[in-house]
Amino acid sequence: MRGPAVWALLITATAGFMAALDNLVVTTALPAIREDLGGKLEDLEWTVNAYTLTFAVLLMFGAALGDRFGRRRLFIAGLTVFTGASAAAALSPGIDELIAARAVQGVGAAIMMPLTLTLLTAAVPAARRGMALGIYGAVTGLAVASGPLIGGSLTEHMSWQWIFWLNVPIGLALIPLARLRLAESSAPQSRLDVPGTLLISGGLFGIVYGLVNANAHGWTSAPVLTGLIGGAALVGWFIRHGFRSANPMLPMRLFRDRGFFGINFASLLMFVGMFGSIFLLSQYFQGVSGYSPAEAGLRMLPWTGMPMIVSPIAGILADRIGSRPVISAGLAFQATGLAWYAATLSADMSYAAQLPALILSGIGMGLYFAPASYALMATVAPADQGKASGTNSALREVGGALGIAVLASVFSAQGGYESPQAFTDGTVPALWIGAGAVAAASLFALLLPSKAKEQSRRPAAAGAAAREELVALDKAPAH
Repeated sequence: MRGPAVWALLITATAGFMAALDNLVVTTALPAIREDLGGKLEDLEWTVNAYTLTFAVLLMFGAALGDRFGRRRLFIAGLTVFTGASAAAALSPGIDELIAARAVQGVGAAIMMPLTLTLLTAAVPAARRGMALGIYGAVTGLAVASGPLIGGSLTEHMSWQWIFWLNVPIGLALIPLARLRLAESSAPQSRLDVPGTLLISGGLFGIVYGLVNANAHGWTSAPVLTGLIGGAALVGWFIRHGFRSANPMLPMRLFRDRGFFGINFASLLMFVGMFGSIFLLSQYFQGVSGYSPAEAGLRMLPWTGMPMIVSPIAGILADRIGSRPVISAGLAFQATGLAWYAATLSADMSYAAQLPALILSGIGMGLYFAPASYALMATVAPADQGKASGTNSALREVGGALGIAVLASVFSAQGGYESPQAFTDGTVPALWIGAGAVAAASLFALLLPSKAKEQSRRPAAAGAAAREELVALDKAPAH
C-alpha cells in the first residue's frame, strides 16, 4: 500500500478503535462512577445504554448522511461530535450529565463508524483491500477485547474520567489529518429515511426506558406502561413503514428469507445475553470478589479476548462444514457457559472455579463472530448487502441495550447492592435469562442456509462480509 491508502488505514482504524473501545471500556469503571457520582442501578444502565442505543438507531442513518452530503465531511463531523462528547463525559459533574454526554458520543460514533469502512475501501486498491480490512478488523477487535482491561487500569491508576479523556487528544489529532489526507466522495442520489429513523429511535427508547425503570416505578406505573406500549406501537409502525415505503432504511422484505431472519434474530438474542451478563459480572468481580478495576478487567479476558484466538479456527471450520453448524455450536457453547455460571455462582466463589465458564463463553463467542458475516451475506442478493450489513450491526447493538435493561431489571427484582450475597442473589437469575436468550439464538441459527447454498453465494459475499464484520463493533461484547 502507498501513501493515501496507508493514511486512510491509519485514520480509519484509529477512529474505529476509539468507537469500539467505548463499547466496553465503561463496564469495569461502573463501581467507581457509582461511588463518585452516585446514582441507582437504572442510572448505571443508562451510562452504558445511552451510547449503545443512539449508536444502534442512527447507524444506518449516519451512513446515508455520508452518502448524501459527503463521506469525509460527515466522518469529520462525527469524529468532532464524538471527541467533544468524550470531553463532556470526562467533565460531567453528575450522573445525568454523564448519561447525556454518552448519548451524544453514540451519535458521533453512529455517523463516524460506518463511514470509516467506506472511506477505507475507496482509498485502498482492490488488490490490497483484503489486507487493509483485515488490519482494520484486528484493531477494532483488539479494542473490544481490551476494553474492560483498559477501562479498569485507567480507573484504578488514574480516575474513571480518563477512560473518556483518552479519546480527546486522539480525536483532535485525527480531525486535521482526515481533512488533509482523506479523499471526498458521495452518492448524491441516495435518500434519507427520516420517518423511519424517528419511528425506530422513539420506539426503542420507549421500550428500553420502560424496562430500565420498571422496578423503580413499578410495572403498572404510567411512565413504564407509556414507554413499553408507546415504544412497541412505534416499532410496529416502523415495521409497517419498512414494508410500504419505497426506500426504507430497513427493507422488511429481506426478512422473508429464513436465513436472513435466522441470523439477525440469533445476533439480537446473542447480544441480549452477552451484554447483560458482562454488565453484571464486571461489577461482581469488584463488588463481590473484591478485585480492583484493573484486576477485574484482566479476569474478563478469557471471555472477551478469546475470539482473537478462536476466530481463525472458526473460519476454517466454516469453510469445511458450513457456517450454520459452527455458529449454532458457538452460541450453544456460550449459553452453556452462562448456564454454568448461573448454576455455580456464589458470594465466595474463587476465580479458578469461574474460569471454565469464562473460557467456554469466550470459545462460543469466537465460533459465532468469524462465520456470522459470511452467513449473513449468503442470505441476500449483492444489491442488498449494504443494508443487510447495517441491519445486522444495528440489531446487535439493540440487543446489547435490551440485554442490559432486561437482565438488570431481573437483578434489581431479586437482589441489589446491599451486600455480596444480595448482589449474587440478583445476578444468578439474570444469568439464567442470559443463558436462555443465547440458547434461543442457537436455535435461530439453524435457519441459516446449508453449506452448498452458502458456498454458491460466497464469491459475491466475501468482500461485503469483511466490511460487515468490521462495522459491527461487536466482534465481542459491549459497553
